[in-house]
Amino acid sequence: MERREFIKHGTMAAAAFTILPMGSLFAASKDKVRLGYIGVGERGMSHISEGTLRDDVEVVAICDTQERSLKRCREFIAKRGRPAATEYTGGLDAYKKLLDRKDIDAVIIATPWEFHHPQAIDAMKAGKYVGCEVIAGLTMEDHWDIVHTSEKTGIPYMTLENVCYRRDVMAALNMSRQGLFGELIHIEGGYQHNLRNVLFNDGQHAYGHGVEFGPNAWSEAQWRTQYNVDRNADIYPTHGAGPAMHYIDITRGNRFTNLVSFSSKARGLAAYVEEQAPGNKNAKINYKNGDVITTMINCANGETVLLSHDTHLPRPYSLGFRVQGTKGLWMDVANSVYIENKSKQDDEWDTADDWFKKYDHPLWVKYEKQAEGAGHGGMDWFVFNAFIESVLQKKQTPIDVYDSVTMSAITPLSEKSLKEGNAPQEFPDFTKGKWQDRKNTFALDDSGF
Repeated sequence: MERREFIKHGTMAAAAFTILPMGSLFAASKDKVRLGYIGVGERGMSHISEGTLRDDVEVVAICDTQERSLKRCREFIAKRGRPAATEYTGGLDAYKKLLDRKDIDAVIIATPWEFHHPQAIDAMKAGKYVGCEVIAGLTMEDHWDIVHTSEKTGIPYMTLENVCYRRDVMAALNMSRQGLFGELIHIEGGYQHNLRNVLFNDGQHAYGHGVEFGPNAWSEAQWRTQYNVDRNADIYPTHGAGPAMHYIDITRGNRFTNLVSFSSKARGLAAYVEEQAPGNKNAKINYKNGDVITTMINCANGETVLLSHDTHLPRPYSLGFRVQGTKGLWMDVANSVYIENKSKQDDEWDTADDWFKKYDHPLWVKYEKQAEGAGHGGMDWFVFNAFIESVLQKKQTPIDVYDSVTMSAITPLSEKSLKEGNAPQEFPDFTKGKWQDRKNTFALDDSGF
């Protein structure tokens, strides 16, 4: 993308937002963001790491129900040479005392999924910007509640979906915006990652060989595994859906109209436990969540989107991206690009790296050094920076509340489709018609990404 075109598109941002922060609600802070963290387990600690590396962030307060998480966070902050954060603990409502503070501009929520909705609602009502890990809520009512609260309070809500900022994802977005793929027709993505060593972890065995989950387990195995026992759904749709939405302007000139989901049988988790610990009780559980959940989505402008949730079986990591148009496509599993009349050979793949070097996204070119060493190959720096810059500038977040709930609502919709025998589900329009006039401004300038 030419520099002048990059800047020109960036000027669209100011007119595109329909939810704006009300400055009177925020602590007076022109050069620093005062952050409160709700949940400082594994994912919360990643955000703590990002925050303690920045001169424009003060980690004011942290909240967690577990002393071991607080202790680890406390020691980490001290090693970084930063002032100690005030700690809140003692029960599930401890976070409300953190929200009562007037010197906090924004909160990062990285708690188990069932707490995201109530904590985000309370934070917005308290006048705090919300940066929340996936997912937004468990039910459709949860998602509408978040939208209505953000609209009523004027407080931005951002799902911290880091894959939207993955380097190859953004390079392909750059190529798409320059017309290399032609008119986009079909997008694929998902969460395709062997997570058995996350879902079963007793904290005693070497990483990847525990077979326990529940309150006495370690990290996400304390709570995340239970969703696979209780629900049959795409329980983590945002890694695929978030980037897909930016390619085809979802909520910004386009929208999802309906979806249908299919589920395979569930064998992977029980087989893993039996292999690691023959006869263990957890090998006899009837895990409800299918090993592979496939969801197909229609769009108002005629594109199709295919999402896959595949975390219970042995497999190398891949999110399975495919961006396909009338002139060519990118597929991340094969690390391949084919552009008609421009690839080296007719009907033969080029290595995607060759194209991505030429079409590396301008934001990655500019901020590569800052992102070095950040989690998930640097994309954690980008998503955290996008949130912080929005708070600093008291502007809308680049992934706003409508984007956030749209990618997250796939979970309850897919669950309903599966319960009803793969019945198509109408996709709600969370923007209430505003999608027709909203412009896609994601990653078009560097004043907040």
